[in-house]
Amino acid sequence: MKTITRILAAALLLTVALDVQAQQSPSSRRLYKWVDSQGQVHYGDVVPPEYAAQEKDVINGQGVEIEHQDAQKSPEQQAAEEQKRLSAEELRHRDQNLLNTYVSLQEIERLRDQRLSLLSDQMKVTNQFLEILNGRLSKLEKSSLRYRPYSDDPKAAPMPDQVAEDLVRMDNDILTQQQNLREKQNEETTMRAQFDSDITRFKELKGIH
Repeated sequence: MKTITRILAAALLLTVALDVQAQQSPSSRRLYKWVDSQGQVHYGDVVPPEYAAQEKDVINGQGVEIEHQDAQKSPEQQAAEEQKRLSAEELRHRDQNLLNTYVSLQEIERLRDQRLSLLSDQMKVTNQFLEILNGRLSKLEKSSLRYRPYSDDPKAAPMPDQVAEDLVRMDNDILTQQQNLREKQNEETTMRAQFDSDITRFKELKGIH
């Protein structure tokens, strides 16, 4: 019963509003239709400020809808849409670059293997250098046992400055090479993931299964 009453009330409002509009010049006959917070439909030539941002319909003097105006978006919604647009634009650029750069799937795989092989060789060299540095450090540590404070001999001489400096320098060199190795390992992981992504997308663009 309430629903029927609301429909009749809305129809009455529209009729009254159209009658008012009919008395105006044809060029100015425009009505707005909006819904309030209670779900009640309203008609009028001016939308109240509290409903100005929500969606609405524009109706002419004959009661025909001539325009639909979407609700104004919040700053968060606008930001989300802009981010979505930028992501789509980036994807289009990436797709174009893929198609311009590579002729075939085999070409991507060949380049991937070359670059990964180069990184693998670099990591092997770093590992070999680390083995050498660790060997030198081991010898220095054994040598330092003859001196105080590492020696148990109360008559042992204090550690020479040169030996202490060599120990510190060797530790630093090892830490540096370990950091280099970690960076190469991370670079390999990133590169492999990037090529995998490029290959998957290239297959999609070319329809390769």
